[in-house]
Amino acid sequence: MAQVQVRERRAHLRFDKVFTIYLSTQGGLSRGIGRNISQQGLFVETRESMSLGERVKVTFAGEDGTEMTCLCEVRYQVALSYGRKDGREGNSRGVGLRIVAYEVQEDAPLLLVARERVMH
Repeated sequence: MAQVQVRERRAHLRFDKVFTIYLSTQGGLSRGIGRNISQQGLFVETRESMSLGERVKVTFAGEDGTEMTCLCEVRYQVALSYGRKDGREGNSRGVGLRIVAYEVQEDAPLLLVARERVMH
């Protein structure tokens, strides 16, 4: 049987860790689980659906109380239904977000600092 070679198409390194994030949308504030973050974006497990192209503020909160916020754009949605080991059905939902800008706080109010625009 011939082996199939799979080529990694992603250009940026990924930080594959699970962490709590806070999402601020037009509908309000909610929590999500951030996964697979890179320089360009991240995947977030969330209960709420979001419109493609919607702008979302994402806040990362460190265990020491530090926070970082970025402005993101919804690039895709995922809904997954699967069978668990105990026979029950499991469900997961999430969104792929592209990072558009970062918030920087100095002596002035929060500023959005744009990052390089990447066309896909």
